[in-house]
Amino acid sequence: MSQKPFYLIISLVCSLLVSASGLALPSVDKELNILSTNSGKIRGKVLDSGVRAWLGVPYAKAPVRDLRWQAPQKTSWSGVYNADRYAPQCIQPLRGSNINHYFGHEATSEDCLYMNIWAPEKAPKKEKLPVVVWIHGGGFTLGSPSMANYTGEQLAPKGVIYVSLAYRLGILGFLAHPQLTQESAHHASGNYGLLDQVAALQWIQDNIHAFGGDPERVTIMGQSAGSASVSLLQVSDLTQGLFQRAVGMSGSAFLFNAPAREDAELIGISLQDAFNVHSIGELRHISADRILAKQLDCQLGCRGEIKVGPSIDGYFLTDAADKVFAQGKARDIAVLLGFTKDEGFSPIGSAQTASELTNMLKQIYGDSAHDLLALYPFTNDAEARQAAIEIARDSTLGISMWKWATFQHKYLKNKAYAYVFSRKHPYTTGVTFDDHNAQTVGVYHSADIPYWLTTLDSLNLFRTTRTYTEFDRNLADDMSDVLVAFARSGDPKTDDVNFKAYEPEQNTVINFGNNNTLENATNWPSATKFEFFDSHVAMPIKATTADKPKARD
Repeated sequence: MSQKPFYLIISLVCSLLVSASGLALPSVDKELNILSTNSGKIRGKVLDSGVRAWLGVPYAKAPVRDLRWQAPQKTSWSGVYNADRYAPQCIQPLRGSNINHYFGHEATSEDCLYMNIWAPEKAPKKEKLPVVVWIHGGGFTLGSPSMANYTGEQLAPKGVIYVSLAYRLGILGFLAHPQLTQESAHHASGNYGLLDQVAALQWIQDNIHAFGGDPERVTIMGQSAGSASVSLLQVSDLTQGLFQRAVGMSGSAFLFNAPAREDAELIGISLQDAFNVHSIGELRHISADRILAKQLDCQLGCRGEIKVGPSIDGYFLTDAADKVFAQGKARDIAVLLGFTKDEGFSPIGSAQTASELTNMLKQIYGDSAHDLLALYPFTNDAEARQAAIEIARDSTLGISMWKWATFQHKYLKNKAYAYVFSRKHPYTTGVTFDDHNAQTVGVYHSADIPYWLTTLDSLNLFRTTRTYTEFDRNLADDMSDVLVAFARSGDPKTDDVNFKAYEPEQNTVINFGNNNTLENATNWPSATKFEFFDSHVAMPIKATTADKPKARD
């Protein structure tokens, strides 16, 4: 690890000068915030807000050269590590500056296994603080823990230690291959990005007390692929004792069927053939940018990109999530789960008219479309447009969260709490984005993040895209209070939000954005609708641009 001993020299010189002048000076450790961890000594920084931060903290060795496509390895350093700046994001496609969620360009590297830690201005004197660990989304191919939308500077003062972590993405994070399986002591390959998350959580268990955190009150929290990661961590054999509660936002392992390791290995063989090499050793020598380019092109007979992601490798993941829950083997912890009002990953959401939606449903669901149309009735194009949005949501992200909450209630002892987020962002008049139509997008996928984390102003970092009202500020305050309460005790109820445990029969959830009232939620649909999608296989239709979400995670 690169060190900055220059700071130590400056500190020593300042100490000598001030001592000679007879002025009092705090100890170097206190002034420069030097802490001891199992990996080595570390120095953070004090932000202008007074919040203490340790940025770019390494939790594993750089996964490069022979460590590419290996489980993360413990790291250590000598001297004092200066955690005063963000580390590079993991290898991924870069983002344009006119997208909805643009927070500045970040450096990109394979050397990316770092975390960021924020703590309140004053360290707790007696009781250690609960810990919230953020796992970013991005379809397991995009994302960074250092995006301004995910900062902990605003949440930490409410009484938590907030951590955001990076994990390997795309082919570099999820490639399975027969030779990798052979190399593994566990006879497994793939899921390296998820093993990174486990390693980060283990590092937190071993070291977070030094930052004022309580290792026995760790809440893992994620959105989209980050939420799917949270659900996978809940069903993994490797995570016993690493966290005590979980927050899942708009995504879970119930949304997709993870392939068996043998099937996932076929992608590894195809990648090897595409580069015309004969071994994993040769693949490890190929530069990361070339591997990323191959991931994005169609040379392997794919449709748009090489599809990699979590698989049932027999080590991190031994079975499908629903089976692990049904066997009573999932981590029995309290969970807080939900989705946003208008999100959905289905081409159905693109239907604009009654005839278009009707024809699309008949193509996808055949004779069963009649039953589905009875569940989502419409009489004109405007109603059909709303029905299309709801069907797209309920058949994808909605059902994934409903099944998670239902399985939690049915098979585990700890409670599930549920919500829907229905606040449409107050866009500034005239603002436009390359990936996002502010006029029609509704309450989009990831719209709730800045309210949970109180990072509303991150969306105005480079230009004013939102004109927030007092209601938005109050809503963010209420939602972040709920999060802190949940992290503290496992119960999200606060003085202002009367949260109750989810009961499938009553279907009661908190509707954030609707005056925080507890009601028989109109936006978390009846079990009948979800059961339809659970029992009917959707037939594929010709892919369109609507297959991809309008706004990124």
